[in-house]
Amino acid sequence: MEVELKELLSDLHSLKKSISDPSHLALIEKMHLHAENIATLEKSGTARRSKVKDMSAEVVDSNPYSRLMALQRMGIVNNYERIREFSVAIVGIGGVGSVAAEMLTRCGIGRLLLYDYDKVELANMNRLFFRPEQVGMTKTDAAVQTLSEINPDVVLESYTLNITTVEGFDTFMSSLTNKSFQPTKSGSGVDLVLSCVDNYEARMVVNQACNELNQTWMESGVSEDAVSGHIQLLIPGETACFACVPPLVVASGIDERTLKREGVCAASLPTTMGVVAGLLVQNTLKYLLKFGQVSRYLGYNALKDYFPTMEMKPNSQCSNAACLERQKEYILAKPTRDAAAKAKADIEALSPAENPVHADNEWNISVVDDEEVDGSDVKISGVLPEGIVHELPVADEYPKPPVTETVGPADDLEELRRQLEALNAD
Repeated sequence: MEVELKELLSDLHSLKKSISDPSHLALIEKMHLHAENIATLEKSGTARRSKVKDMSAEVVDSNPYSRLMALQRMGIVNNYERIREFSVAIVGIGGVGSVAAEMLTRCGIGRLLLYDYDKVELANMNRLFFRPEQVGMTKTDAAVQTLSEINPDVVLESYTLNITTVEGFDTFMSSLTNKSFQPTKSGSGVDLVLSCVDNYEARMVVNQACNELNQTWMESGVSEDAVSGHIQLLIPGETACFACVPPLVVASGIDERTLKREGVCAASLPTTMGVVAGLLVQNTLKYLLKFGQVSRYLGYNALKDYFPTMEMKPNSQCSNAACLERQKEYILAKPTRDAAAKAKADIEALSPAENPVHADNEWNISVVDDEEVDGSDVKISGVLPEGIVHELPVADEYPKPPVTETVGPADDLEELRRQLEALNAD
């Protein structure tokens, strides 16, 4: 294509030189401009980076992972390259899910499984991810198209289906248990499921699947007025599942679908969705790469910039049978788990202190303890450059009180005598 465009531009240039008619020249100039635009688009469309076999910390402009690997050099993460071993499933590729997928792709996640049944519409252009030319495509296919251009190293799987149907649920379950990406991995075929759906029914389906598979997952949501949101970590048996503490509306027996009025849609702010997606992916990275503190529940109120946190224990009378089964397994395994945690804490207590983050110290900067400073070696000079005077007294000089004239006893008696003589004279 590039060769043909170059030949076309060359022919138009030659034709322009051989024709003297001004009207024809204008037409040829227009064709020449169009050909140049097509050549520019073709060049930009093929500017895709090749796959990177191994992550490197080398700081060069051609390394897409140098800034990420810096986390390892600075001691935040022990081994950042492990991120390539993880699989994450994202259910709901909307305002939160699409941005979360992009963030994980840029972070170099190993595999992403994307689930959604909807298509891209112009009404979705308030999102941070979709583009107008993708209108009419399924959200999962549009996501794969964009994400593969951002990072070709990530394995992307698109599932255009509705998980709330029987067929969709079966496909969802089988895809989560597929271990083709990491055959030796224990448990299911994914390391974490992220729920980014916008209704209670879909959340309950994800909850059911994860309880049955004993799969850890994270739930997220944005309020109908678009000014608050939350993320929540759900570990079957250890934390409350989504059925343990149902929303008040659902617990009251009200059908969620009856609350939506015809012609009225919920508000949607890309800022709030971006914040929630960022919190969700940040929590995901901390969970997968084992650094920092993983939040069990973190809320966000945009009006007050308020971030409430809490921890919810499982309900022993949960209506979900799979959740009750996971609770029993968790209680039975608690003694072994506590013993392992104690042994790990003992090993860490005996381990030597960590080296400084920047041990090379190329600028020869040293830090001296206050107790090691000898005060006798410190010399302070009160001499100032010419033309500069002290505005305030020097701190080392104690201000002397002004000298007052002392009054002796003889002077006091003389004063009393004069006062008495004045009284007698009257």
